[in-house]
Amino acid sequence: MEIQNSSIEDIDFILDLYKSATAYQKERFISHWPEFEREMVVNEIVENRQWKMIIDGEVVCIWATTFSDPLIWEDKDKDPSVYIHRITTNPKFRGKGLVKKIVEWSKNYATQNGKKFVRMDTVGENLKLIEHYTSCGFEFLGLSQLINTDGLPQHYHNAVVSLFELKV
Repeated sequence: MEIQNSSIEDIDFILDLYKSATAYQKERFISHWPEFEREMVVNEIVENRQWKMIIDGEVVCIWATTFSDPLIWEDKDKDPSVYIHRITTNPKFRGKGLVKKIVEWSKNYATQNGKKFVRMDTVGENLKLIEHYTSCGFEFLGLSQLINTDGLPQHYHNAVVSLFELKV
């Protein structure tokens, strides 16, 4: 297993994975992702915030990171944290425990960058995701109504989010 930054050459594959994830979400959940703007993902790649996990030469999942997320985390954003967004698994590799591998990587990444927490959120009160993320080591902090969503992707507008935190 190898984890590395995504490259511009990955952009179409990344956008296809997001579309696949959105279709999967629509089948199973009330909340689902919108179509993400290419420019947003390109910016993440250029800023080295878009990641990929590779096993046997194949990309098995992707995600994005940031060190600041004030619109979602408000005052808690002052805590030194790594925020994980949009974990997306290649459909051929679902159910293989890849989130746990991302969690292990993220703890090391946080430590290397002087951060004390790894944090995530998900829109709505998705009980299956809450159970999944807590089984991966995250503490479920509860639900939070987002107030200022200017600049966030569309699925956050007028949303309640589930917040997760892992102390490093």
